[in-house]
Amino acid sequence: MTREDWHNRAASLLIDGRGLIDGKRVASLSEETFASISPIDGRLLTDVALMGAQDVDLAVASARRTFEAGVWSGRAPAERKAVLRRLADLIRAHRDELALLETLDMGKPISDSTSIDVRATSNCFDWYGEAIDKIYDEVAPTAANTLALVTKEPLGVVAAVVPWNFPMLMAAWKVAPALAMGNSVVLKPAEQSSLTALRLGELALEAGVPPGVFNVVTGLGPEVGRALGLHMDIDGLFFTGSTQVGKYFMEYAAQSNLKKIGLELGGKSPNIILKSYRDTAHAAQTSARSAFFNQGEMCTCPSRLIVERAVHDEVVEVLTKTAAEFVPGDPLDPATTMGALVDHRHTERVLGFVDTAREDGADLRLGGTRERAETGGCYVAPTIFDNVRNEMRVAQQEIFGPMLSVIPVDSVDEAIKVANDSCYGLASAVWTDDLSTAHHVSRGIRAGLVYVNCYDCDDMTVPFGGFKQSGIGRDKSLHALDKYAELKTTWIALGR
Repeated sequence: MTREDWHNRAASLLIDGRGLIDGKRVASLSEETFASISPIDGRLLTDVALMGAQDVDLAVASARRTFEAGVWSGRAPAERKAVLRRLADLIRAHRDELALLETLDMGKPISDSTSIDVRATSNCFDWYGEAIDKIYDEVAPTAANTLALVTKEPLGVVAAVVPWNFPMLMAAWKVAPALAMGNSVVLKPAEQSSLTALRLGELALEAGVPPGVFNVVTGLGPEVGRALGLHMDIDGLFFTGSTQVGKYFMEYAAQSNLKKIGLELGGKSPNIILKSYRDTAHAAQTSARSAFFNQGEMCTCPSRLIVERAVHDEVVEVLTKTAAEFVPGDPLDPATTMGALVDHRHTERVLGFVDTAREDGADLRLGGTRERAETGGCYVAPTIFDNVRNEMRVAQQEIFGPMLSVIPVDSVDEAIKVANDSCYGLASAVWTDDLSTAHHVSRGIRAGLVYVNCYDCDDMTVPFGGFKQSGIGRDKSLHALDKYAELKTTWIALGR
């Protein structure tokens, strides 16, 4: 579709901002709402239900009732598989609608929403649906007069709290394995991006997920998120977002029922380009494209570019040239490569780091400016800082915007030391043609993901998560199913 086609569809789109509880779209009990404002141009998209603790109670009660009744948890894995795969088909059938909601809500380019977000979301439900009837339980190697069965049972009522940078996909990473295991779910989307979560809940009902098994509560984190974290009848809470909020959920679990917690948190990913990698231009181009993709609003964003001095000048030159590919433009134009940041508050925070970096002595090589201000939207130019020291705030704090820091180093071991000098440990990369160096660096970096001669490669078959303050547990792959299950040992005496 053309830019005009997408704008026409946006103008005629009817959006329901009510929550989804027990299979019904519902207003908040208080009947209060909050405005969903598009970062594209400041337009009002809809009014979203401003839910609170009492609404959470209703959603959790619905989830508990359906779980105990066994309408979903009691179904054979093959039956759950069929429903989840139908949901994947429905997501594909509604591709344009879901992509449009995603772009209007959080500002990413429509071409990314259609080709990446919707595709990856449908693939996630397909994958976990296909996987669930291939998970086997165990028989322990006990003595001959006993039989010990180790079985995986659903956790129960699961809460999922997801961020605004990939609203639909992050929801899928949690909801799909949780439903596949037989749990009932309460999903809380970020207040900045509630719309695709609500539509996803409707499509799940259409696919055959029983009413009450998948609920969506909308509202603010300090109210709805806190209520979920402290709820005594939620068995597990799984969150993607900032490290600080992740710590709150740890506290809430301790203050309530010690619910199981899974956290995928922040990152300040080191990306190391060594002189032993011959195609310096390719490494620099890939690094820039990965840093500015999705407006830099990614927890895996390679925002710390650690470069050996021998190739530093060439890398910076290619970085600045490649950044020209990312021109902030109309997100509803399929030709746009960089969209809007999620809202004005976040935009001001990102731009604030320009002054912070200059105060700390970094050299601004490119960008650092607000763009397209006349539209009323939230746009920031691709920004590159050079000669950054790793102790600078711009190198230590997660910015979550199109901002890249170049940190020169003199050796491989110094690169590893700088890479690990962070409270985070989510993603990382090293570029080298030397196999021994690749092993040495990848073993030395404390991170959940290490890319070698590539960046941001992705597949549902591999786990996603980090070390240190980047979180606890893993999304994706078969390993994610373990988060949403309890292990039970059944010990049977067979005779004397």
